[in-house]
Amino acid sequence: MTAELKTSHEKLMQTVRSFIEDKIPMMSYTGIEIVEANNEFCTVKIPYKLETKNHLNSMYFGALAIGADGAGGLIALYQIMQTGKNISLVFKDFNAKFLSRPEDDVYFTCQDGKAIGQLIQETIRTGERVNWPVKIIATVPSVDPNQPVAEFVLTLSLKYNK
Repeated sequence: MTAELKTSHEKLMQTVRSFIEDKIPMMSYTGIEIVEANNEFCTVKIPYKLETKNHLNSMYFGALAIGADGAGGLIALYQIMQTGKNISLVFKDFNAKFLSRPEDDVYFTCQDGKAIGQLIQETIRTGERVNWPVKIIATVPSVDPNQPVAEFVLTLSLKYNK
C-alpha cells in the first residue's frame, strides 16, 4: 500500500470509528475493535469481558449479534463513505447459528466486499432499495482460528438518497 493510500485508508477508518462512537453507542459499549477493513473484507473483535459475558461465562448472544452487525455493516459503511453518496444502510433480518460456546475474544469476519460494492453501485444507478444477504463467521482464534463458533446471515438493505 502506498503512503498516500495508507493515509487515505487511516482517515477513512477514523471516520468509521467516529461514526460508531457517535451513532451506535451500544457497539462502543462492547469495546468492539476494527481489526482490519478494506473493500474485500472486514474483521472486528468483541473482547471477552464482564460486559460481554453471560451467566455461564461464555459470550452473551447480544454481544455476538453486535459483532456480526459490526463486521457486516462496517464493510458496507467503509465502501459507502468512499463514494461520498448519501446511502442509508440497515439490516432487514438476522439469522444465526450458535455452534459452540465462545469463552474468549471473538473475531467476526465478513468477506462479501465484492457483492456489497456491486449492491452500492446498483442503488446509486437505480435509486431503488436493494438487498443482499451477507455472511459473517465468528471464531475464537485463541482456541481454534479455523473453527467457527457462530455463523450469521444478515440481509443488508441499502437505499441511495439523492
